Amino acid sequence: MRRCRRNYEKGSFFFSSKHSLKPLRNCKSYAQSRASNTHRCHWKAMPKLIWWEFELRAFLSQMKTADTIASMLPRSRLHLWIIRASTTVLFWTCIIQLTALAELWRPHLLHNWPFCMNQQDSFNQEIYPPKRIYQNNGYLMVSCNGGLNQMRAGICDMVAISKHLNVTLVIPKLDKSSFWADPSEFGDIFDLNHFILSLRDQVRIIRKLPPKFHERLKDGRVMTKPPVSWSNVSYYEHKILPLIKKYKVLHLSRTDSRLANNGMPIEIQRLRCRVNYHALRFAPQIEELGSKLIKLLKRKGSFLALHLRYEMDMLAFSGCTHGCIREEEEELTRMRYSYPWWKEKDIDSQQKRKDGLCPLTPEETAVTLKALGFRRDAQIYIAAGDIYGSQRRMAALRSAFPNIVRKEMLLSNEDLKPFINRSSQLAAIDYLVSVASDVFIPTYEGNMAKVVQGHRRYLGFRKTLLLDRRQLVHLLDLYHAGKLNWDEFSKTVRDLHKDRLGSPERRNVMPHRPKEEDNFYANPQECIPELSSPSAMTFENI
Repeated sequence: MRRCRRNYEKGSFFFSSKHSLKPLRNCKSYAQSRASNTHRCHWKAMPKLIWWEFELRAFLSQMKTADTIASMLPRSRLHLWIIRASTTVLFWTCIIQLTALAELWRPHLLHNWPFCMNQQDSFNQEIYPPKRIYQNNGYLMVSCNGGLNQMRAGICDMVAISKHLNVTLVIPKLDKSSFWADPSEFGDIFDLNHFILSLRDQVRIIRKLPPKFHERLKDGRVMTKPPVSWSNVSYYEHKILPLIKKYKVLHLSRTDSRLANNGMPIEIQRLRCRVNYHALRFAPQIEELGSKLIKLLKRKGSFLALHLRYEMDMLAFSGCTHGCIREEEEELTRMRYSYPWWKEKDIDSQQKRKDGLCPLTPEETAVTLKALGFRRDAQIYIAAGDIYGSQRRMAALRSAFPNIVRKEMLLSNEDLKPFINRSSQLAAIDYLVSVASDVFIPTYEGNMAKVVQGHRRYLGFRKTLLLDRRQLVHLLDLYHAGKLNWDEFSKTVRDLHKDRLGSPERRNVMPHRPKEEDNFYANPQECIPELSSPSAMTFENI
């Protein structure tokens, strides 16, 4: 009866002798339909009242009693509503339960299946921890600043702070206005899904703010401030958390060195390591190309990754112009003054070099590597961008070590095409190669040198030669002035670095001068088990 009433209300209702519902067709008369035993009649062919009487009589003639029909009619809509409501509740309950079961069992079910997904979907095969349930105090937005590795360290700090303050972290925004002008988004460099899922037992991370905050964000009504550098947890508890609770959303405009190296709770230090070495995995296309490059290098034997930080931005920032011609010095000075956030402007280049605060030049690097005992046929990978002065400045290094390679020499143009004008993504490839190298040597203690050094310590104290630039430039000047012969110079250089191979040691703590103390990411000692025999690492077995 419910179907009959519903179809009648739709204007497409009819009865046959078998109680089946079929579309109405035109017929000349009721008599003809009776004769054909179909009971059909087009509802528009007769007045509505007559049509309803006809259909009702036809239906009642097939029922035993009118009381049955009378009892069914009033309840039909109520029953229909109850059935629809119950079905809806049951349907969505099943969907929610199946989704939860799928998330729990999918990794187990797919573990032994043939590989049938592309790399972008490979994160679904991993087993991720369950979500942490906590009272959310608000939302934290962060804008990273600096190059790849400076932003990487800042992201680790902001995750640790978000967990400590019980807030929800919005995926960090990367720096697009610095010298490198890389337009890459977070997901272009890092594996976004892995980052969110691998940390969900610590902190909730979302891709963007909830819709209720969109208008505030669009109108620029979100509270913004840069946190104080080298701050401890009490600063974030008493200065930052109250702002988040008050405004519900807080935007931190800088992330470089905004968390102290030392004096932090052990759980924060270990979470910084977990983010850095496990959660911040590079995007699949970067991991794939980095792996290909490492295989090409290892196919030729062991190799040294040389982080030759003799690049234009570093020289302009530091004011180091040793070995540059006058035109180059003027160009670097103009660049330094063009960036207002580079605070130091008037710089004595020679004094800064004597203090060990300048990157080694390519010429100085060539002499140093020879003094350390590296053979002429050593395979050296240049983990850096464009060297300032190009071929002119690289001539001495290439003459001393002909087997120098760069990613542009080993990879095809087709391989590198997606990374054109993507300096941070290219730096990520250099990072992977540097971590995997047999020996890593940075010529300047910048952010990449620190983060790679710490990563190699974390992976088992892989050989990392940390040059003492202050002593080196003094020895180099004596050698070039003829005051030291080659044997004296070489022996002194080797003795100077015999204990600077990245072996286990404690960080140097300077409470009132945090900028000068050892960086946490260069030596994450809280996350590294001590070697049973640290003395096993010697200069001779490099």
